[in-house]
Amino acid sequence: MFIRDLLQTKPVTFSCELFPPKAGTDLARADEVVEQTARLKPDFISVTYGASGNTSHNTLRMARRIEENGCTALAHLTCVSASRSDVAVRLDAMQQSGVQNVLALRGDLPEGETKPADACFQHANELVEAIRAHGEFCIGGACYPEGHVESASQEEDIANLKRKVEAGCDFLTTQMFFDNNVLYRFLYKLYAKGITVPVLAGIMPVTNKKQMTRIIRLSGTSLPPRFQNILDRFGDDSAAMEQAGIAYATEQIIDLVANGVRGVHLYTMNRPDIAGRIASNLSHILGKDA
Repeated sequence: MFIRDLLQTKPVTFSCELFPPKAGTDLARADEVVEQTARLKPDFISVTYGASGNTSHNTLRMARRIEENGCTALAHLTCVSASRSDVAVRLDAMQQSGVQNVLALRGDLPEGETKPADACFQHANELVEAIRAHGEFCIGGACYPEGHVESASQEEDIANLKRKVEAGCDFLTTQMFFDNNVLYRFLYKLYAKGITVPVLAGIMPVTNKKQMTRIIRLSGTSLPPRFQNILDRFGDDSAAMEQAGIAYATEQIIDLVANGVRGVHLYTMNRPDIAGRIASNLSHILGKDA
């Protein structure tokens, strides 16, 4: 099923993101994570992809598993180190596997690596154009409520985002954020620039202080004082931090849905138990009480 059709017909969508195992790690555990996440009955499950393609095989493998478990899969695809023939081969493999939905990303090169000489893509909008020309896919893109870390300003970032949408993006998913007002202000700016495709709110339940510190450093996401207080008070108590993180994410989602946001995308960090507790807290709100 195309995700764009789900977004047009459902009042609120709830989706989850997983990441594939690295080469040589436990594929059986990855299959278990897929099965447990699919039991939550999300509207779709996305699978991330290494910037240099180093998890591409397992991305597609997990996407197939998702479809086999009766759930719609969204396979990420990055282009920072890819040639046009690389992208064509990967898209062919997705089509042959029955994967109809792609999240088009530029990606970032791993630390210490340089861009290959045959890499053809500078920006994600070029990848969107290549996917659109290749065949019938539903195409998603990423957006950044606080601006991309490499953009000189949010205005520049939104201008780049509009190029991506005009190239053929069917929907957008935000980077994680912890202050809903940041998202609301961002959405108003998108509407003012004529960007009207569905925008899914990316929510990460923070259950580990060390993990959060690294994410903040890499993404540039800001923390509101209320959330910083939670980290300071409970960050060194793993059980308390997990409970507080689930509660905070739950409250965020309730506020988002109450204010008309029609799609929530949960960054699960491969923790279906955490995703399940949040989904249970929101069963009636998300229409998952059946």
